[in-house]
Amino acid sequence: MIRLAHDNVKNQIASRDREDMTRHTKIVATLGPASSTPEVLDRMVQAGIDVVRMNFSHGTADDHRARAEGIRAAAAKFGRTVGILGDLQGPKIRVGKFEAGRITLVAGEKFILDAQCPLGNQERVGLDYKDLPKDVVNGDILLLDDGRLKLEVTGVRGQEIHTRVIVGGELSNNKGINRQGGGLTAPALTGKDMDDIKTAADIGVDFVAVSFPKSAADMYMARQLLRAAGSTAVLIAKIERVEAITNLAEILDASDGIMVARGDLAVEVGDATVPALQKKMIRMARDMNKLTITATQMMESMITSPVPTRAEVSDVANAVLDGTDAVMLSAETASGKYPVEVVESMARICVEAERSAEVTLDREFLDRIFTRIDQSIAMAAIWTAHHLKVKAIAALTQSGSTALWMSRINCGVPIYALTPDADAVARMALYREVYPLQMAQQHSDRDRLLAEAEQLLIDRGVVDKGDLIVLTIGEPIGCAGGTNTLKIVRVGEHQIL
Repeated sequence: MIRLAHDNVKNQIASRDREDMTRHTKIVATLGPASSTPEVLDRMVQAGIDVVRMNFSHGTADDHRARAEGIRAAAAKFGRTVGILGDLQGPKIRVGKFEAGRITLVAGEKFILDAQCPLGNQERVGLDYKDLPKDVVNGDILLLDDGRLKLEVTGVRGQEIHTRVIVGGELSNNKGINRQGGGLTAPALTGKDMDDIKTAADIGVDFVAVSFPKSAADMYMARQLLRAAGSTAVLIAKIERVEAITNLAEILDASDGIMVARGDLAVEVGDATVPALQKKMIRMARDMNKLTITATQMMESMITSPVPTRAEVSDVANAVLDGTDAVMLSAETASGKYPVEVVESMARICVEAERSAEVTLDREFLDRIFTRIDQSIAMAAIWTAHHLKVKAIAALTQSGSTALWMSRINCGVPIYALTPDADAVARMALYREVYPLQMAQQHSDRDRLLAEAEQLLIDRGVVDKGDLIVLTIGEPIGCAGGTNTLKIVRVGEHQIL
């Protein structure tokens, strides 16, 4: 959560802002050993990251705390808004460890998954999820190491799962297990996750991602734990189970957004099914006014290569054209050789894809019904901005809801969300086509606030005197959910046209 004040706006920041504000899709970058030094963090902020991800599957609470402090310092140094996302590990079902660290499975041979085995060998290996034998039956297919190895269950004897190797290969310590077709009963929130929620609240993260939720109940529990820990963070559901696809609408309703987590999801539903599901999830989330992050292997080759493959370029571009709010980098920035270059490459791809995106605003309005005044004002603003071809929309907002609603429909006009609330600034770092700015609000005079908003946009270099903009504001000033006024203004003249 980075705090900006109008008085601290500097000329040298304006040119950087103009570059960042030509890109609508946000970039989430995972922090790790390759991206934790002050020098690399500085360069990543300059390259355009919008949100950093703390992967709670790795590292200690102190590691995450230090990285949070580092990114806040880098963001403040360059006058940028960078949100922080804490990603819970969830019930990652894994094999145990081997005496030799690894073995090689051969197709056709027998292999046992033994919940009571302390140290594995060529014949058997332990399980960290002791209830797995209760979840499988003869004929089930178990996929190990992200689907690289395939086992067929031939029998369950007490705590032992007897299998036949269908697809062999090297199997090393702590590799993940998925059941083809889903159906494992492991709870979404483990004891470790509950501790990590407290750590996330203590660090002051802006977003929390819940791994492997199966239903709305998992998200309600996570929200209760988060609020009890004193956090108001945005809650993101990672869609990576078959059951989550079945219950997608209720999970979306219980969440603030979703992550299209294509890795584990592909293992459970089959990789060929994922592209269509990605489009469905993004479309449903936007229709329900929720956020979306598209993740997993987006620029995987850049872990070791300074340039992406053509397939990766197309993958990122298609996610942008699907309407995702953000695209995410994982190992590429956490442990890769080129953490800065991959951010720069992803930013360029996003900008080029956005230039070719079709604006379908008129069609998108046909079946929409607005029951709230503030939502109606938001929709009127983007309709007006699109048809009048204005330079920008300036939404003076307390909570950020007005900006979120505006961002759900692509109108081709940048949305500048101005708020006195530092938490809202950080939340809006993830909204597509929204550029959050913190402004001082020390009075309740509407006209003065509008004039200050205009001046802030001029200072940031995003509008000039004479440009036409749309402004939205609520009265009484400072009340969340109170947006009730729309004005069309010529910058510098402050008059209604």
